[in-house]
Amino acid sequence: MGPVAADGIERAVEQTLSGLRRLDPVPPAPAPNAPLTLADLYRDHRVRLVRLAVLLVDDPATAEDVVQEAFAGLHRHWSGLRDEAAAVGYLRTAVVNGSRSVLRRRRTAREYVPPHQVNARSAESLAMLSAEHQAVVDALSTLPPRQREVLVLRYYGGLSEAEIADATGISRGTVKSTASRALDAVSHVLRPKGAP
Repeated sequence: MGPVAADGIERAVEQTLSGLRRLDPVPPAPAPNAPLTLADLYRDHRVRLVRLAVLLVDDPATAEDVVQEAFAGLHRHWSGLRDEAAAVGYLRTAVVNGSRSVLRRRRTAREYVPPHQVNARSAESLAMLSAEHQAVVDALSTLPPRQREVLVLRYYGGLSEAEIADATGISRGTVKSTASRALDAVSHVLRPKGAP
């Protein structure tokens, strides 16, 4: 693309965006000595911020959500605001950051390819399990995910505590205590009814 074409694109973008800006309502001048309120900011700047977000995320409903989150954040921090005039800058930055987060989540969701989901316990594998083994597999399914991960990595994967810690991102001590709690929970599930 030559310099003329680039200049033409820049001019077209500038004209389009400045044209959109001219459509925004002009906020009224604040009354002298009147404190700025969140309601004033919402009334005066919401439309402009929604348009900004629509341009960033390309979806009106998501843009509305981003702007609402920005106003909610401002409300949470209103008492700590040093300068009421800085509130508009805060809102604009919050909308940009919120839009970035939306786009990151979209990109992550688009790039995610779910693993091939296989029923790990097919009819054949279930038939080959003895009643005792089936009870253990059923008991494992009642555990919280971390406990189940630790036991499966330890006994099915044959990993050491250090290897489990690396694989799960938890400390070795947590691996040890999690495994202990998981084994207690499994033994509780497997204990015959009425047994102490």
